[in-house]
Amino acid sequence: MSIILERGPRTDNELYELVRTLWGHTIPRHKVCPEHNAPFEVFSDAYFGRSKSALIHGSRGLSGKSRLMSILGLTIAAIKGADVNIVGGSLNQSINIHNTIRDAWDSEFAPRYLVKDESATRIRLTNGATIMPLTASQKSVRGPHPPELLLDEIDEMDLPILDAALGQPMPQTNWRGEVIRPQTTMSSTWQYPDKTFFTVLQRFQERDDPIYTWCYRDTSNPVDGWLDQQTIDEKKREIPAEMWRVEYDLGEPSIGNRAIDSDAVERMFSLPETALKQKVSKDYEEYKFEEPKSDAEYVIGADWAQSQDFTVITVANVTQFPVTVAYWMRMRRRPYPVMIGMFNKLMQAYNAEGIHDATGLGAVVADYVDRRARGFQMVGAKRDDMLSEYISSIENDKWKVPRISTFYKHHLYASVEMIYARGKEFHLPDEICSMALVWRQISKRAHPAHPIVIPGTMDATWIETEMKENRDAKRKPGNWTVGSVENKNDQVAEEYNLLV
Repeated sequence: MSIILERGPRTDNELYELVRTLWGHTIPRHKVCPEHNAPFEVFSDAYFGRSKSALIHGSRGLSGKSRLMSILGLTIAAIKGADVNIVGGSLNQSINIHNTIRDAWDSEFAPRYLVKDESATRIRLTNGATIMPLTASQKSVRGPHPPELLLDEIDEMDLPILDAALGQPMPQTNWRGEVIRPQTTMSSTWQYPDKTFFTVLQRFQERDDPIYTWCYRDTSNPVDGWLDQQTIDEKKREIPAEMWRVEYDLGEPSIGNRAIDSDAVERMFSLPETALKQKVSKDYEEYKFEEPKSDAEYVIGADWAQSQDFTVITVANVTQFPVTVAYWMRMRRRPYPVMIGMFNKLMQAYNAEGIHDATGLGAVVADYVDRRARGFQMVGAKRDDMLSEYISSIENDKWKVPRISTFYKHHLYASVEMIYARGKEFHLPDEICSMALVWRQISKRAHPAHPIVIPGTMDATWIETEMKENRDAKRKPGNWTVGSVENKNDQVAEEYNLLV
C-alpha cells in the first residue's frame, strides 16, 4: 500500500513523521554529546533549503551518514520533484547508496507509484525528477545540473573531482512551477589529516557555513536512536584503538609532516578567548585584547590579501617574553585603501613598529601604508628563514595567545608543504604569515634590558685622595713660604670645592 501525498511537509515535525512513514527510516532528532548536532538537524535544514551548503562530520559506519544522504535525496526527489545527484567517494560507497535507495522503495508505505523506470545508474520518477547515484570520477561528475547535490565520504575523493562536482547544482523548475534553488550537502569521516575533508573543513570555517557533527553516541540515543549498544561494543572490539579514536570518536587524525609541534601550539594558544572588543561575521574577524599602554612596546605586522586570501593584521605586545597579542584582525574582500587604513590607524594607536608583506604589491601599498612601516619581500631564503625562526619561537615558548578558532587551527594543521612549498597547490596560511612578520621585526630590534647596578663603596676616589694630599701639604709650615705650591694648592682646592 502506498501513501499519496496532497502536499509536502511544512514543518520539521511533519518532515520527521513523513520520512519515518514513507521510507521506514528514523533520522534521530535527539543527541547525546552536548557539542554535537542531532542528525535530523542537517536533514531538515537541507530539505527546506535553509543553507546553500552543509558539511557533515560523522563516525564511520555507526553515524548513518550514507543512509541519511540517500533518504534525503529520495525525499527531495519524491516530494519536491527535483533532480538529485548522489556522489559516493568510492565504488563501494556508491553501491551502499544505491542499496539504501532500493530498500527505501521496498518500505510498506513508500510511494512506489512515482517510479517511472529504474536502472543501476538512475531512477526516473513520474513527477519529472531523476535520482542518479554516481561514482567519484571526472567523467561522471561533469554530467547534468540538478538543484540538489549530495557528496558522501568526500575524504575518499580527490579534491579536483570534488571541485568539479560542485559546479553541478543549478536552479530547476518542478512540475508545480516552483523554482528549486541549488543546495549541496557533503558528508565524511575525517580519515586523512591534510586531504580533501580537511580542505573543505577549512573552506566552511572561513565562509562560516554550517558544519554538523555527530557520533555513534548520538545515533544510539535512547529516544529515537536506531543503533544498539551491542553493535557498538562488537565494532569497538574489531577496530584498532587509534582508528577508533579518529574515525569513530571523531578525534583529530595524526599527521606526520606537521610543520609546528602540536604540543607547542597548544602551549602557545593557552590563553582564554576573552576580548575587550570582538566582532565576528562572514569574511571578517576582529579581536581587541588590550588597550594601548604608554609604558608598553608594540609591533604590528600585516599580510595583505590577494584574490581569495585573507588580510591578517596582528598587534603584539613585545615589552617582555612571552609575547602576547593585543589586537588581531582578519578580513577579506576589502579595498586596499581600507585595509591599509586600518593598519595605519592601529600602528598609530599603539605607537607600534610596523612591518608588512610587500611581495608583489609595490606601489599599491607604498602609496597608502605608513612610511615608518618596513616592507618585507617574502622571497627565497629570506622567506624560509623568517618562517623557520617564527616556528622556533613557538616551540621555545616565546608566545602566549588567546585561542581564536581560525587562528589556532591554521597553526595546528599547517603542514611542512604549506609552510615551505612553492607550488600553487600549497598556500602559506595568512595567519601564520602575519605572525611570522611580527616575529621578524621582534628578532631584529634592540630589546629593552634592565639596568645593571654596581654596588657602591665608601673608599676615596683618586681625585679625593689627591685633594687630601694637597690639603695636608698646604698645612705643613714649610709650605706657607712657597708661593708656587701654595697657589697651586689653592687652585686645586678651589676646583675640588666646586666639584663637591
